[in-house]
Amino acid sequence: MLFCSIEFIFIFLPIVLLIYYLAPERARNPVLFLSSLGFYIYGERQYAPILLLSVILNFFAAKAIEKAKNKKKRKALLVCTLLLDFGVLFFFKYLGFTVRNLNRLFAPYHGGEAVLPVIKLVLPLGISFYTFQLASYVLDVYGKKVRAERKFTDFGTYLCMFPQLIAGPIVKYTDMAGQLKKRKYLSENLEEGLKTFTLGLASKMLLANPCGAFWNRVQVIGFESISTGMAWLGAFSFTFQIYFDFNGYSLMAMGLCRMLGFSIRPNFNQPYLSKSLTEFWRRWHVSLGTWFREYIYIPLGGNRKGKPVWVRNMFIVWLLTGVWHGAEWNFFLWGVFLFLVLMLEKLLWLPFLEKSRIFSRIYMAALIPISWMLFAITDIKELFVYLGRMFGVGTVALSGNALHTELIMAFKSCGVQWLLCILLILPFPARWYEKHKKQRICIFLLLCIFWISVYQIIYTKSNPFLYFRF
Repeated sequence: MLFCSIEFIFIFLPIVLLIYYLAPERARNPVLFLSSLGFYIYGERQYAPILLLSVILNFFAAKAIEKAKNKKKRKALLVCTLLLDFGVLFFFKYLGFTVRNLNRLFAPYHGGEAVLPVIKLVLPLGISFYTFQLASYVLDVYGKKVRAERKFTDFGTYLCMFPQLIAGPIVKYTDMAGQLKKRKYLSENLEEGLKTFTLGLASKMLLANPCGAFWNRVQVIGFESISTGMAWLGAFSFTFQIYFDFNGYSLMAMGLCRMLGFSIRPNFNQPYLSKSLTEFWRRWHVSLGTWFREYIYIPLGGNRKGKPVWVRNMFIVWLLTGVWHGAEWNFFLWGVFLFLVLMLEKLLWLPFLEKSRIFSRIYMAALIPISWMLFAITDIKELFVYLGRMFGVGTVALSGNALHTELIMAFKSCGVQWLLCILLILPFPARWYEKHKKQRICIFLLLCIFWISVYQIIYTKSNPFLYFRF
């Protein structure tokens, strides 16, 4: 069930909120837990048992880790729990990729035939996100940062809470433990939550979807047939799509959590205003970056053990960042690309970029779309064709009139959305909203935006959120 669907907005959400607020306070976590399971079952019935079994396994495993007095036993329990959690993720997300590549490697030695049977599996919704939440929970219990949860429904609520179950943000138990026990139920929370939800809905329906439609048209044309100008427009369009799609989901998740009395941290901090890729990845998908820093980078030694170890740690983190997003070679390539650019920045030109006002903007305006093409195009051959088109390699030569017509058609189809995207990545709209969000004019605008978004849901094709497939 999509957040940007009539079923969710006008049926599921109102019913859940009504039951939730009518229930006694002690019953609200069970109501939310059951509602979240229902939400998941509606869209992913066949894999709901895996989610429920994960909740049960980690609930009891964490208690066992906490009670174990022998250090070796505690460590063994931790390792077994993590192997089971990540084993399930590997089975569904990476097994098919691994088998395909092993078959390619060994097929020449077996008459060109596949050595291993190819298994085609559908990736369960949200598994990458809730696996990381489970891992952070048991690791924090093992590290004695937090006590194991005593109430099963409270733990189930933490892991399965429908606002952030499918595509994050990745919320640590240490940030939610207090709120699971006690939180404030205020009318202001409902109002602020609805406003934030509306901003996220508009981001998805009015900006991300049209930009995504343009990117789809570029793919339909075929990368062999596009000009350099169209290649860059397609890259910029996907750059806008992925931000307003994922940030839209994150805003909707924040708004829904606020309506339920919870507070979660923003997942984005105006990343396209960054002066460097280093800064960009402090602002983009903050919850994922925090997870890798706290549970991979720092335990490996961070930058405390000399430059060679630091470079190794950075490589591991960024390779895993790429792999986490998908089981295709382009994600490995994307992770390595990020690592190389980040190393060059940190070792060479980061001080210059931080001081620069103009060059750093030009640098990022070119670098971000290129990096997103590595992310978006899974076929390696097609990826290099597209990158070649961006830089004029083998590009289609167009006459002046043809080029002019192509650009006019592109801007007619998506020009308004691109201009709005550019405007909304600047700091001024956010500042204006924070200053005026309680005034009548702002509330009226939000109401208009909400109903325009609903109109788009009804009368246009609504695409699933991009991060559903990760």
